[in-house]
Amino acid sequence: MQKSKCDHSVFYRQSEAGLILLVVCVDNIVITRSDSAGISSLKTFLQTQFQIKDLGLLKYFLGIEVMRSKKGIFLSQRKYVIDLLIETGKLGAKPCSAPMTPNLQLLAGDSELFEDPERYRRLVGKLIYLTVNHPDIAYAVSVVSQFMSSPTVAHWEALGQILCYLKGAPGRGLLYGNHGHLNVECFSDVDWAGSEVDRRSTTGYCVFVAGNLVSWRSKKQSVVSRSSAESEYRAMAQSVCETKHIEIDCYFVREKIQQ
Repeated sequence: MQKSKCDHSVFYRQSEAGLILLVVCVDNIVITRSDSAGISSLKTFLQTQFQIKDLGLLKYFLGIEVMRSKKGIFLSQRKYVIDLLIETGKLGAKPCSAPMTPNLQLLAGDSELFEDPERYRRLVGKLIYLTVNHPDIAYAVSVVSQFMSSPTVAHWEALGQILCYLKGAPGRGLLYGNHGHLNVECFSDVDWAGSEVDRRSTTGYCVFVAGNLVSWRSKKQSVVSRSSAESEYRAMAQSVCETKHIEIDCYFVREKIQQ
C-alpha cells in the first residue's frame, strides 16, 4: 500500500480490481474498499504480522457511531453527547432550540471569573471534538473557545446553552448518500465587524462533495475589514482555499521537513 501525500494516517492501493483505503489512528484501523477480495487478503496479511481483532462491519470508531440504511451512511456521536450531558449534570435539562442566543456578545471580564477554569477548558475541548460531526455548533464553540485563559460566569452559561441545545437531539448527525453527481459546492458567509472586542469579522463556510457535507469552519478573520465587501471577499477566499489543489504546498512542506 502507498501512504497518502495529504494525510500520513491514510494508506491506499489502486489496482484493476478496485481501490482499498486503510486509515490508522494509534492502534485502531478502518478499512474500506471497492475491491472486496483485496480486503480479505489484506486482513489475512495483517494477522500474520500483528495481533489484531477483526470487529467486523464498522459500527463505532473514536466516539463516532456508524449506521447504514438504504439512504446511505449516517454518522453521529450520540453516546458521546449523552456521556457529556451526564458528566455535566445536564441530562435532565430543558432543551433549547439554538446553541447560542442570536447576536450574543461575550466579552473578557463581562462578569465575575468562573471558579473552575480548568473545568471550563476541559468542557470546551470536548465540545471542539464534537464539532467533528456537528457543524451546527461550530460557531458557538468557536466563540466560547476564545476565553480559555480567564473564563467568566457568563462564558460558562454560554457553554450550558450549547449543552441544552445538544440535549434536544443527541443523535443528530450527518448522512452521506449517493446523490447522482460528483459536484463540489462551497457556501460562505460572514458577519462584518461582528466582534465588539476587536471588530474582526467571523467567516463561516461549508463544502459539499457529491452532495455530502465534508468540510466546515467558523473562524475570526485575521485582520479588520473596512467594508462588508472586503469581509465577504476574505470569506470567499478562505472557503476556496479549502477546495483548491494543494499538491505543490504538500511537496514544499515535505521537502523542508526532509532537509
